[in-house]
Amino acid sequence: MSWKRSRKWSWGLEEPGPGAAAPHQVLGRLRFLLQCSECFRRALPLPAALCYVPREVQYKICKDPAAAASSRSLLSVWDGPGPARGSKRATIEVRKGGCLRATGEEYRNSAGLWVKLSKEHLEEHGVCHELEEGWVLAQRFGDGGDKLVPVDPVEKIQQQHQTFGTDYKPRGLLILLAWIPHRSVPPNWSYEQDMELGRFLYDITERDQPCKDCFKDHLNSIEVSSQLDDFKVTHLTDNQRETYWESNGSPGQHWVRLHMKKGSVIKKLWLMLNACINSYVPRRVAVYGGPANRLQHLRTVLINENSYQDVCILRDMKTHMPVLEIRILECREQGYNVRLRGIKFKSFWERDLSLNADMFQAAQLVRYPLLEGVDVDVLYHRAIVIQRFIQLLDSVLGYLIPISDESDSSFSGMKPFLQLCKLGKTLVTHCLQSSESSPPCMLPKLFINRQLAREHRAHPELDPSGRNTVFTQVYENLKPSKTNNHLLNYRWPQTHSQWWECDFTTEGVIDNGGGFRDCLTDISEELCPSSGDVPMPLPFFVRTSNQGNSSSDTRDMYVPNPSCKDFPKYEWIGQLMGAALRSKEILVLALPSLVWKQLSGEEVIWSKDFAAVDVELVKLLEMLEEVDREAFNFMFGKELTYTTVRSDQRVVELIPKGSSTVVRFEDRKEFIRLVQKARLEESKEQVAAIRAGLLRVVPQAVLDLLTWQQLERKVCGNPEVTVDELKKFITFEDFDSSRIQQFWDALKNFTSEDLSRFLKFITGRSRLPVQLTIYPDPERLDMMPEASTCSCSLFLPKYSSVKTCEELLRFAVYNCMSIDTDKNTWD
Repeated sequence: MSWKRSRKWSWGLEEPGPGAAAPHQVLGRLRFLLQCSECFRRALPLPAALCYVPREVQYKICKDPAAAASSRSLLSVWDGPGPARGSKRATIEVRKGGCLRATGEEYRNSAGLWVKLSKEHLEEHGVCHELEEGWVLAQRFGDGGDKLVPVDPVEKIQQQHQTFGTDYKPRGLLILLAWIPHRSVPPNWSYEQDMELGRFLYDITERDQPCKDCFKDHLNSIEVSSQLDDFKVTHLTDNQRETYWESNGSPGQHWVRLHMKKGSVIKKLWLMLNACINSYVPRRVAVYGGPANRLQHLRTVLINENSYQDVCILRDMKTHMPVLEIRILECREQGYNVRLRGIKFKSFWERDLSLNADMFQAAQLVRYPLLEGVDVDVLYHRAIVIQRFIQLLDSVLGYLIPISDESDSSFSGMKPFLQLCKLGKTLVTHCLQSSESSPPCMLPKLFINRQLAREHRAHPELDPSGRNTVFTQVYENLKPSKTNNHLLNYRWPQTHSQWWECDFTTEGVIDNGGGFRDCLTDISEELCPSSGDVPMPLPFFVRTSNQGNSSSDTRDMYVPNPSCKDFPKYEWIGQLMGAALRSKEILVLALPSLVWKQLSGEEVIWSKDFAAVDVELVKLLEMLEEVDREAFNFMFGKELTYTTVRSDQRVVELIPKGSSTVVRFEDRKEFIRLVQKARLEESKEQVAAIRAGLLRVVPQAVLDLLTWQQLERKVCGNPEVTVDELKKFITFEDFDSSRIQQFWDALKNFTSEDLSRFLKFITGRSRLPVQLTIYPDPERLDMMPEASTCSCSLFLPKYSSVKTCEELLRFAVYNCMSIDTDKNTWD
């Protein structure tokens, strides 16, 4: 497999040194990851090595320095980890210098870290024989107090076992064994639930990362290359506009060194300039980061000559850098020394999945329907296994990327977990930056007639080729010709925000970026119209069957047209998507997960992904598989043949002479397989062309590292929905002002995703604009709301409080996505 030949340091990471993993260790980890990935995908018991717990660990007491000195410590023994799980049963004493033997099983909740004692361990301290096991609080979160710390780290004991064998007993016995709560597959558990759990862990850690502008929390100290007595390093952090630091050395030898606290990550780093004398202002600076003895270049910044205040020199770091060094390479007007009014930064703590069981309370899971109703301990133990898998994946991620076509497809099972990897975003940034090209010296100037494009949109049937659309006009202007030999490669830096200049015929627009963005919006609207009621201006995409299905929750999606064979233009669409991914611009394409997964290289799941295209077909095939012979003959007789209808409404045969071959009851499963294969692959050539264009702009390693959701967000932007924007599209019928205010107060705490789900619940569409109407349901109190997607209506009961309204609305939009009130319940 070609991934064995990849090199971690080829992606700009550390070169292998004395502490690096040996090649056989890396290969072993890769094989083990493959085994684990297959177990996740097939919902099989996970390898015991991933689920080990020490049978026994010795702990010593670390006294709280703030507490009064004492020669002993008293520990409460509970029959469960904490008051919420058990009751206090006994007290044991550990004297100064003594140790406590316990099992290696740990449990975290909001109270702290608990360790489990077996009956044998309890008897050593004279605890009653009736208690089979007990729990003691090893570390209290946030309140200080005495702590229990392992005498030998688990990692050290494991290394001793590797060297001396598992019979080696250092002060306490450690045996690796499969802990059943970790290893066994929970009842009715699925790969989709693992993916949902991974998304939950990602979301909750992202929400819990506070960005700070606080030297006290994240900075240990600052060093400078030199200083004048009256202009010392302390002025860099005193927040005074009148003071500054001034160097006192040779040109090109000035630097400022930040020593960061462990685990802190820089979000943004600014230099605060002192512009009183121009020759003291930095002109070019370089930022280095890493361990003090191995600093690596991160970025060089040329400061604009017109900048005289705060200049951002570093942003969006993804990993902790122990030292950040700012080197002043030169000053303006060939100045000798440098002056800085200060340094400021925003930072956060490095992501660390410090799991605790209380994360999985019902209120936290409302946005994750597949996890609701699952026992808290099941989710907690499963999350621990995922955390361990992520840590292992992080250690070899640089060797895995890019994944070659001949690599085992099981590696695609790791994709949903990549978003949890600390190294993933760093690799994506590095791959994009290392493959950048210089932007063109002059922007191509395109002459576009939007009046002709508008006329075409009104009557596209008059010209099926769409030659007057904005899309085609731009494409024809940019493709190589005798008059145009400037072929765009779209691999520009993120700062290159305008790809061409638009001259709109009969419009008085001077394009400084606004016209270009209008042009991209027009292209997006022509490819995938935001309204389902307008004709399609271009032949490259077709509406999904769900757009005509009022009970579907995905009614605004498009798929590539299986009948369209204009592959060069599909490839150009892929190039535009790649350019959007690299830049801050967006290309809004309403494509289902079926398409995004094929573009990112993820495994497609029929029941989940094709349901976003044709949910009725998915349900029909599920029913067909379960039906008995009598019902089959009654419903289909001899009318079911080996044919299917594609998204372009063309009937295709599944086998030779399929239109005249009747499906028999005993052959129905083969028929289902053929239908699924034909429908999943109906746009295979078109998607392959889009992906080929995408790969001309974006390295394959980037697609390997991104999940399909991340790829969609980078190309199409975040479908941001705000309450203020939503107010423009809602009409209330027969509501008094107090109930209207209660409704808006309930939506106040909704996130953008919540509001997008709210739209889907009522309209089947996740983006604005769409008009909806809310009607009162006065007969019901504190009940679930009902929606009719075909009429875009919400029927809102009375609610006793804002909180009740908020909770029931949120539950409905995440758990009742197929609801429709057009039919009577008894029908």
